[in-house]
Amino acid sequence: MDSPMPRTSAIAPAPKNPPARPRSKAAASSSANSAPNATPAEPTPTRRPRGRPRKTAEELDDGNRRRKLMDGAAKLFRTQGFAATSTRDIAAAAGMHSGSPFYHFESKSALLYAVMSEGMTMAAQSQQQALDALPAQATPREQLHTLIRHHFEILLGPRSSFIPVMLYEWRSLTPAQRKGIARIKDSYEATWMPVLEALAQQGALQAEPGVARLFIFGALNWAVQWFSPKKGKSLDALTDEALALFIRS
Repeated sequence: MDSPMPRTSAIAPAPKNPPARPRSKAAASSSANSAPNATPAEPTPTRRPRGRPRKTAEELDDGNRRRKLMDGAAKLFRTQGFAATSTRDIAAAAGMHSGSPFYHFESKSALLYAVMSEGMTMAAQSQQQALDALPAQATPREQLHTLIRHHFEILLGPRSSFIPVMLYEWRSLTPAQRKGIARIKDSYEATWMPVLEALAQQGALQAEPGVARLFIFGALNWAVQWFSPKKGKSLDALTDEALALFIRS
């Protein structure tokens, strides 16, 4: 009898480490997103434009209307007086409706304060600019000449109403408003002191510097009462005569 053939198993033994089954792209993406240690990508910060943002046309128009109100109010306060000037007068001078001033200023008193404070602030800035424009070797006499000429400009020039208003309507301010204006005015006048002290050291000043400052401002400010360009005297000529009055040649 023939010996029987060896029988083989129909099932192959399973490998110890079965090969990994390929995963779809969607599954791989889902697995990556759910990984516990995965850190989300940080958004790229957007760069802010440098400098101040440009004002809109509406904001610029508001600024222009506010300036018109202040200019019109300053002229009316100077010619009519604060008490006799109504907000209706101010609005009409600026070409606005009667209630428009209250959009920019909470009261007529606040408008008066703004006329004085902003006027003095601009005067202090332009005064410093006038001094900075002088050459480094400018003498104390030349510096005083520049200060007097600048002061006449803000007293008697095209936009010269705010200082007369400050001189004549001081009592219309509240105590707190007076303190605010006094700080700006004192800063403006303090710029004159080093120049006057230098002139005093040279023996050219007619009085002690502190007293001289009071006399000088009193005399210059009074020019708003009598000066008239129609009489033929220029601000330059007026400056020369004032300088000769205060210091020795």
